[in-house]
Amino acid sequence: MTHMERVIAALSHEQPDRAPIDLGGTVNSSIVVEGYEKLKKHFGIDAENRICNRMMRVVDVDERILRLLDIDTRAVLLGTTITGGGQERGLNRYRDLWGIERVKPEYSYYYDQRNFPLSGDITISDITNYPWPDPDDPGVIQGLKDRVKWIRENTDCAAILNLVPPFVHVSQYLRGFESWYCDLILNTRVIEALFDAVLEVSLQMAKNILHEVGQDVDVIMCSDDLGAQNGLQISHDHYLKYVKQRHAKYFRQIHDLSGAKLLFHSCGSVVSIIEDLIETGVDALNPVQVSAAGMDPVELKKRFRGRMAFWGAIDSQKVLPRGSVDDVKKMVEDRIEQVGEGGGYLLSAVHNIQPDVPLENILAMFQHAREYVPSFVK
Repeated sequence: MTHMERVIAALSHEQPDRAPIDLGGTVNSSIVVEGYEKLKKHFGIDAENRICNRMMRVVDVDERILRLLDIDTRAVLLGTTITGGGQERGLNRYRDLWGIERVKPEYSYYYDQRNFPLSGDITISDITNYPWPDPDDPGVIQGLKDRVKWIRENTDCAAILNLVPPFVHVSQYLRGFESWYCDLILNTRVIEALFDAVLEVSLQMAKNILHEVGQDVDVIMCSDDLGAQNGLQISHDHYLKYVKQRHAKYFRQIHDLSGAKLLFHSCGSVVSIIEDLIETGVDALNPVQVSAAGMDPVELKKRFRGRMAFWGAIDSQKVLPRGSVDDVKKMVEDRIEQVGEGGGYLLSAVHNIQPDVPLENILAMFQHAREYVPSFVK
């Protein structure tokens, strides 16, 4: 099988020749700068650190490393807006296209949010008059066709388009988390107006991106975190009332403008909405946070086999940073055995590989996943 065929087979619930492997195919399955430096040093590669998500400080992994690790995916990352995005505001401080400022403290790996532009006592008029990003900014689609063309001409890997988030994340960042949660109970007209304003921008931006390369990629990823460690961030009733139909609208546009598989990213415990995600058109779920309540891979496979594919599931909270090489290898074997039979599984870390993960554990995860022959194909 080619790398792309392997990915599509798994996502189509067909048995691939081995479990497909992802590193850096999405902005949520890459590696933080400090961990990346270890990989570059190990392989003797001198390459610039191309940041693909500044807040999380994760990188667009160098092609040479992807080839050495035999990774099946290649990222198609959005361009930078020409008007209003990524404005520098001083040392280790920037403002994103939504008007949100972030700063990296001296001894931190990440950028922290420093303002919530629509916080406090606001009205629908405040939302309407907010300086929203231009969804037709040509910078967003700049380079997408060239990137997909390069992947097709130089690799046989699956092209993963990283799309803009629908509305949940961005609305939380704009409103502030406390007010966001309170609004769902006390100020529903305002929060719905905010949801719709963000979604309108995201839909138009996504439409332009999909018109550009939607028919040329293999997988389309979008993300909106809905889970926490022990359950949803909100009640299932609130999800049904405020989130599901808006997500369905966003997902429907993706399927209307592309034949690619739809990968949805949400951390945490989201087992209670997997049926809803299937209903709204999601083909695969990332990252399968196995340490969260109800996210046991064995049970997930049993319940959703043939209907939902799972992408991730290598524990990044305990095993990757603090386990031994043997622990990592055992988890790789367990996940492939538990979830990989009949397709439906693509292996990666639960989230971006963090600075405290030992190099030997990173290498063990990818190398053992490539070499391991599961019992069901022997």
